[in-house]
Amino acid sequence: MKLKTILLTTVATGAFMCEPVVLHAVNSTPDSMGWFRKKKKSEPNDSVKSKNEYEKLTGDGSIMHRGMFNVYQKKNDYYFEVPANLLGRDMLVVNKLQRVPSELNEAGVNRGTNYENQMVRFELDKATNKLLIRQSRPLPLAPAGDAISQSVRDNYISPLIAGFKIEAFNNDSTSMVIKVNDIYDGTETSINNVFTNINLGTSAIKNLSRILSVKAFENNVVATSELTTKVTEGTTTVYVTVEVSSSLMLLPETPMTGRLDNARVGYFTNPLLSYSDGQQRVSKQQFITRWRLEPKPEDRERYLRGELVEPAKPIVFYIENSTPYRWRKYIKQGIEDWQVAFEHAGFKNAIIAKDVTDSMAIDMDDVNYSVLTYAASTKANAMGPSILDPRSGEILEADIMWWHNVLNMLQEWITVQTGTVRPEARGIKLSDELMGDAMRFVACHEVGHSLGLRHNMMGSWAFPTDSLRSKSFTDRMNSTSSSIMDYARFNYVAQPGDDVTALSPHIGPYDIFAIEYGYRWYGKETPEEEKDLLYDFLNRHTDRLYKYSEAQDVRDAVDPRAQNEDLGDDAVRSSQYGIANLKRIVPEIIKWTTTGEKGQTYEEASRLYYAVINQWNNYLYHVLANIGGIYIENTVVGDGQKTYTFVEKEKQQAALKFLLDEVLTYPKWLFDTEVGEYTYLLRNTPLGVVENAPTQVLKNAQSYILWDLLGNNRLVRMLENEAVNGKKAFTTVELMDGLHRSIFASTERGALPDVMTRALQKNFVDALITAAAESEGVKINKKLMDNHFLLDNQLPLCSCDEHAHRSLDADRMGARRELNFYGSQLNRISDAISVKRGELLRIKDLLQSRLGTSDVATKYHYKDMILRINTALGL
Repeated sequence: MKLKTILLTTVATGAFMCEPVVLHAVNSTPDSMGWFRKKKKSEPNDSVKSKNEYEKLTGDGSIMHRGMFNVYQKKNDYYFEVPANLLGRDMLVVNKLQRVPSELNEAGVNRGTNYENQMVRFELDKATNKLLIRQSRPLPLAPAGDAISQSVRDNYISPLIAGFKIEAFNNDSTSMVIKVNDIYDGTETSINNVFTNINLGTSAIKNLSRILSVKAFENNVVATSELTTKVTEGTTTVYVTVEVSSSLMLLPETPMTGRLDNARVGYFTNPLLSYSDGQQRVSKQQFITRWRLEPKPEDRERYLRGELVEPAKPIVFYIENSTPYRWRKYIKQGIEDWQVAFEHAGFKNAIIAKDVTDSMAIDMDDVNYSVLTYAASTKANAMGPSILDPRSGEILEADIMWWHNVLNMLQEWITVQTGTVRPEARGIKLSDELMGDAMRFVACHEVGHSLGLRHNMMGSWAFPTDSLRSKSFTDRMNSTSSSIMDYARFNYVAQPGDDVTALSPHIGPYDIFAIEYGYRWYGKETPEEEKDLLYDFLNRHTDRLYKYSEAQDVRDAVDPRAQNEDLGDDAVRSSQYGIANLKRIVPEIIKWTTTGEKGQTYEEASRLYYAVINQWNNYLYHVLANIGGIYIENTVVGDGQKTYTFVEKEKQQAALKFLLDEVLTYPKWLFDTEVGEYTYLLRNTPLGVVENAPTQVLKNAQSYILWDLLGNNRLVRMLENEAVNGKKAFTTVELMDGLHRSIFASTERGALPDVMTRALQKNFVDALITAAAESEGVKINKKLMDNHFLLDNQLPLCSCDEHAHRSLDADRMGARRELNFYGSQLNRISDAISVKRGELLRIKDLLQSRLGTSDVATKYHYKDMILRINTALGL
């Protein structure tokens, strides 16, 4: 079955106890609303009728669950008893998947995945005697005493999304009963629109959908449903059934005091427009997302004196009992590793991990519980989303999604990145200790997201490359990065003989700094009262260890210091060390993957070979980012820093030399190997396993390096550098000349290019043609090259960015920082196109002068490229 692309919103859910009771009668809620009672007293006949209906619905034969709303089940019908004192209160709808078909499971859409949230309120429409649900969107901020606050109240309205006939009132008219089948059985989608939110775009089939249960808890109710739809793919119709839970959670009557965001610390944010009488432009205030962590009232003075205290409500994560026992202690360690960061913020025992046991009096359907959900899935990933109060950014609950096959990814990383310096990292089955250490760091990273932290891709740059080879430095820092929130990896820089044993990422200085920024309690009543305190705190932490930068596009990173999967502050040196280790691994691949089992195939060897090539490809892109790169700082007035600084000419030249040596010259050590004689690179596709020849993978990698190196965005940045810095800049002409002299070296000296060099030359010409004659290139072939065999099949450590950029509001994520030097008009007038066309003409002149060669393959090759250039340039 082939399903449409799955789009998800990241969030979560949890648990509490409920006790079903078969009732003959029910106690009324003591709270009342005077106007509501008066209305009933003036209509005694309706009141008597309503009481009779109330007794029918809640009396004999009804099953009741007590909670925020009393829930009644009468045969196959479900009713909420809504107290009048909860009318107008903000509530949060939280929907998540409970069970899915195998096709969704394989796509990484699993139990525990949250796909929809919205804030709502119940309202009574006295004219129609209906209870309405209104989507509740937070109002913009405005000081209470400002005149414009009246406009804010008058100007905005949120939509009504559902209405219910009031079936009955209770005996003293302080609550009303509504039938809720339609919003949970798939009849309508105001509360639960699962098939749209997972991008199937279909509706539930009523007679194949049903409510399984409805429970009530202290501050929420949850309905579990089984919903079925059908998806048409070509001529085939496939039925899809999912089990979902939809929770309705009462939000705090008083929202948490928000904390203002700052560009120097990476938190997810909750944005709100802000108006005031005195402003001259509308502003948007960004509040960080964080848990409400506060000292107990009796401990506040001690806390403010600097003593460690326990929070009034600690953060507790429950490890679901589907998690294999052998990994639980490591996952718990990763969660509780954050305790040291919270201690710097003044709290002890602030975050705790617990195993779920049968003796615990908890119900995992209660949305109050934060849970690590372990999914039996082929997806190799993990994710740490959270549920927010949209009024303040308070994190109410968080779930960690853990897909079982992440073990495969971790095993490959351990072997490829550390196999040369620790023998125990070799082989196809690693020890629980090694794997557990890796799971600990993944758990720690994902919990960081659940605490509100975004990725910090600057973290690994904070540690000097050569220091990663120092035993004393690595023992002292006990990490490969200043932040666990980087996509930092195991220490691939360390070389045999360095005696480095601290090889894994852990909590670092930046993480401690970020948690203190977000979670230190100041006892202030408004965000503005904290501003100076937070500013002073930031000014005490200006060292490189505390620098922050968000994620960038892998193929067009602007700041080379902030990248995925990299280590150290010198990309060329770090990558050279990494490649030196890969060169040691390649001859050992078959040995490391041979088990001695009779009939063993070379599949494991292929997996390790693939992982080595993928790691090599990472190193290429780490270096590539230096060419046309710009250092970007989060500056404030008076700090003496420049916001934008172009990468030094010498570093860009070194980066080009590295690429010429390591990928644009045939790397025989990697692609002409013993393992390649026994197995190609195996790739799973919808059509089955495809065996890719290593040289095909090399040509693909070369084409993408050239495509990305010659991209107009990069070249325009280089031209901007030349405009600003003149001869101090590494220019596009120097770049093109360096590529030409290396790629056409054999042709320049009259030698015959071999088959791999001919492929490289065509790759170079095609990359130039694509941008130099863009419209022609698109007309001929939209992509002009195959998908990137490596990048298109590579997953990051976690899905947080992946899901967030697909479905979370961009304001909450914080848009990726992009520098724009490029546009349609600039495309026409930029030297980027001129230098490419100039290089094509230079190549054409060279090839025409070499057509006298007697080698037939070379002559055909040269004529082919001349025809391509003539066609592209209209000659």
